[in-house]
Amino acid sequence: MRKRYVSIWFKFLKTDYYQRRQPALKETPFVLTTKQHGRILVSAVSEKAYREGVTEGMLLSDARIIVPGIQAIDDEPDLDNQLLHSLAEWCIRFTPQVSVYLPDTLILDATGCPHLWGNESNYLKEIIHRLRAFGYHIYASMSDTIGASWALSHYTGNRLIPPRQQREALYPLPVEALRIDHTIAERLNQLGLRTIAGLTAISPSALKRRFGDALLTRLQQAFGEKEEWLQYVVPLSPYIERLPCMDPIVTRTGIEIALERVLKQLCTRLQQENNGLRQCIFKAYRTDGKTLQVEIGTHRPSNNTAHLIKLFDPKLSAIEPGLGIELFVLEALLVEPLNPSTQKLWEASSIDNNRLAELVDRLSARPGAHITRYLPDEHHWPERAIKPASALDEQPLTDWQLNRHLPLCLFNTPLAIAVSAPIPDYPPMNFRLNGQLHEIIKADGPKRIEKEWWIEEGEHRDYYVVEDKNGSRYWVFRSGHYEKGNAQWFLHGEFP
Repeated sequence: MRKRYVSIWFKFLKTDYYQRRQPALKETPFVLTTKQHGRILVSAVSEKAYREGVTEGMLLSDARIIVPGIQAIDDEPDLDNQLLHSLAEWCIRFTPQVSVYLPDTLILDATGCPHLWGNESNYLKEIIHRLRAFGYHIYASMSDTIGASWALSHYTGNRLIPPRQQREALYPLPVEALRIDHTIAERLNQLGLRTIAGLTAISPSALKRRFGDALLTRLQQAFGEKEEWLQYVVPLSPYIERLPCMDPIVTRTGIEIALERVLKQLCTRLQQENNGLRQCIFKAYRTDGKTLQVEIGTHRPSNNTAHLIKLFDPKLSAIEPGLGIELFVLEALLVEPLNPSTQKLWEASSIDNNRLAELVDRLSARPGAHITRYLPDEHHWPERAIKPASALDEQPLTDWQLNRHLPLCLFNTPLAIAVSAPIPDYPPMNFRLNGQLHEIIKADGPKRIEKEWWIEEGEHRDYYVVEDKNGSRYWVFRSGHYEKGNAQWFLHGEFP
C-alpha cells in the first residue's frame, strides 16, 4: 500500500491557544515575549499582530512602534511542545500514527485511513474543519511523502496531491520548503537557485559535493526517493482495535455495542495466535476533545469475549459520553501465550482452572475488591518471605517453609512497643501497645533471625512467643543486642 501523509501547520499555535483560554484576546493584537541577553524579544504573534506587520524575533519595542498599545504576554517555556503533544493525542481519532514536528507542525501517517471518511478529500476537509472549529489557524496538505506534505502546507496552504504527483507540486516552491538550514538556503539564493525545480537541473553528486548530504537527503525525501522515519507520540501497539463512529455515540447501549465489536475483533485475532490478554484498556474519544478510559486485568491469559465484557461492564459507567463519542480504541497492554493443558491450582484442586480464573477476575473487577495470591520467596525475614503472584497459575521458585511456626496474623510493618524485661536474653515481663498494658505470664524463646546482609545492613532479631494473662498470644522481637537497656522491641504478629 502506498504511503500517504498529512502535514498540519499551526501558523499561530501558541497565540491561538491563549485566545482559546482568553476569548477577549481575539479582539486585540498581542504577542508572546521572552527575555534574551537583556532584551525582550517577540517569540510568537497573534493573527491580528501579524497582519499589522509584527513578526517573530523582533524587539518588543519595535513591535510597539508598529502597533502602539500592542499587548505583551510572557511566553511559557516548552508550551509549543506541550500543545503539539496534546493535539497529537487528539488527532489519533484520524490515524493511530501521529508525530510531532516542532515547533508548530503535526505529521499524520494517513495510510489506509481516508476510506473511513469516504475519500481523501473528505478526510482532509474533516481534519481542517475540526481543528479550525477549536480556534486554530491551520493549513493541511496531503501527499505521498512527509517532506512534500510539510512543504505544501507551509508554502501553498491546503492542498491534496494525488499519488505519485508530489514532484510536480514541489517544483515551483522555494528551496526553503525542503526544511534545510537557513545558511544553505541563503547560499542557494545567492547562486540564483531559488526554487526546487532549479535544484533538479544539477546532478545529485554536484549538490552533495557543494552543499553536503543534508540538502540532497531532504530533496530525495520530498520526492519519495529516500525513506524518512517518524517517531510517533503513541507507539503503535500490535494488539489494538479502532472503531470510528459515523455519528457520535451518546448512550450506554452504544458504548456497550462498540466494546463488544472491538473485543470480538481482538479476541478473534488472539485465538488465531493462541494468545490471551492479561491487561486491556478501552478508550473513548469524545467530540469535545476529552478522552475517557477504563482498564481491566486478568489473572490468566484470556481471549473469551463474554468473560472480558463482564470485567468491563461494572466500569463502563466511568465513560460519560457527553456530547458524543466519535472513536473507540481497545488496546491489549499485555498479551501472553495460552497454556492448552489444564493444570491443578496450587497442586491441590481439581476445579477447572479457566472457570476459576474467570470467577476471580469477575470478583476482582467489583468496586473495592482485591484478590491476591501469594507465593513463597527466598528471604529470612518473615515479612519478606512471601510475594504476590503475577498470575493465577504462576509456579513458585522455592518451597513453602512448613517448619516455621509463624502467627496467622502477621503485620507487614512491625509495631513498636514499650517493653519491660529483667535481664538480657530474658523474655519481656509486659509490653504496652496503644496505651494498653499486656502482662505476660508465659513465654517461649528467643529464636534469632539474622539480618540479610546482602540486601542491607542492620541488627538481628530475637523473637519470642508470649501469652498475656487474658490468654492472647503474640509474636514479639527485640532488634539487636540488649545494650544498656536501650533495645528496641516490636510486635510482629498475633496467634489465634
